[in-house]
Order: sequence, then structure tokens, then C-alpha cells
Amino acid sequence: MNFIEAIILGLIQGFTEFLPVSSSGHLELGKFLFGIDHEANFYFSVAVHGATALSTVIVLWKEISLLAAGFFKFKWNEETMYVVKIIISMIPVAIAGFMLKDTIKDDFFTGNMIMLGIAFIITSALLFLTFFIKPKERPVGFIDSLIIGISQAIAVLPGVSRSGATIATGMILGTRKSDIAKFSFLMALVPIIGANMVEMLSGDFTAEATSVTVILAGFVAAFASGYAACKWMIELVKKGNLVWFAVYCTAVGIFSLLLGLNVI
Repeated sequence: MNFIEAIILGLIQGFTEFLPVSSSGHLELGKFLFGIDHEANFYFSVAVHGATALSTVIVLWKEISLLAAGFFKFKWNEETMYVVKIIISMIPVAIAGFMLKDTIKDDFFTGNMIMLGIAFIITSALLFLTFFIKPKERPVGFIDSLIIGISQAIAVLPGVSRSGATIATGMILGTRKSDIAKFSFLMALVPIIGANMVEMLSGDFTAEATSVTVILAGFVAAFASGYAACKWMIELVKKGNLVWFAVYCTAVGIFSLLLGLNVI
């Protein structure tokens, strides 16, 4: 991987982590098109995912600090209830991550464009549903958080957008549009950090062929684009129109399928 490729992939990771179009799917597609060796770039993958997690913390620092302050009063207050909802939402993805980790690596992290294309189309279907299903809005509940968490578990598959699945599910359930994007990004922090730690412990870093400068370039690009995309997506979801992202995911899904079938 060279300097320019690192910046491009970092920008892709940052923008697509928060937009409902699948960051992991786009990274896999980008690596496939650039002909980048998956096994030789573990540090890079860890760096760009860490950069987007950091951008989430900075954008939502006010919300995180208020939740922490309320939670550590050790009272059953609004902040504690919200933290409990986030914890509930993380249970399904923790189970899915441990049960499906090897299967996902074998089926998706080896440049399987057909499976990737199918996953993109699943994302587009979820996003299209938000255009047709528009219930009365209400605060996120405990059961809602579990259902949204299940959608996040499904999004362990590269190509199924985590933010797309969770935000779309929240909107379909009737969660307030002003709340669902923030809830989606907050509930992802621990799983993203946890997945990075698992990757660091299990990766074959002896095969790393990427220089520190290139990794740093990817990190900065992912952080900057992630920061911008996170703020933009929070405002965009308030309007509730995700249909163009659905159209985009359909197009990328078809493109991936055609690549996998060697049509193009």
C-alpha cells in the first residue's frame, strides 16, 4: 500500500463509517480494486477504525460526558437508563462477533465480491423501508435498544452498513429522528474498540508491509473524514430521508456482484 492509497482508503473508512453505506464493505471493495494484500495490512485496518472511533468521541463528547456524570451518581436517573439501553444494544453484536468471527473472515475478508454485493443490497433494502414505514416518533425504549442491537449484529457482515442498519431500524420502530443517529454512534463505540482489540490480538502483524508514515496518513484521513461525516449524518437523519443512500447501496451492490462474476 502506498501513501495515496492509504489516504483514499482512510477517507473511504471515515466517510462510510457514519454514512449508511458500510465502511467495511467499501474498504474491502477498495482493497480489491487496488489489489492490496489483506494479510499484510492489519495495522492499517486497526488505525483507520481507531481513527473513526476517536472522531465519534470528539463529536459526541458533550453527550458522553453528561452520560458519564449521571451514570456515576449511581442513581436510577435518565442518564443511567440511557447507558443501560446502550449496554443492552451491545449484547447481540458481542454474541455475533464471537460466534461468527471465523466464518466472516473466511467468507468475506478474502475478497468475495459476490457475497459483498448481496450484503450491500441488504443494506439498501433496510434503507428503502424507512421511506415507506414512518410511525409516530417516541424516545428509544429498552426493547427498542435490543432490536436495534440485533440489527447491529447483522451488520458484522461487511457490506451491511452498521449505521444504516441501526438508524433504519430505529426509524422503522419510531425512535425520534433527532435521537437515533446519536444512539447509533454511541452504541457502536465499545464494539468498534473491542473489535479492534480482538484484531490486534489475533492478527499476524509479522506480515505487516505498510510503513508507519502510510499508516499515519490513513489515520489522519479517516479521522478528518469521520469527524465531518459524523456531524453531517446526525443532521441528515433529522430530515429522515435516506432513500438516496439506498439507491447508492443498490448500485454498489450490483457493481460488486458484476466484479465477482467477472462481468467487468
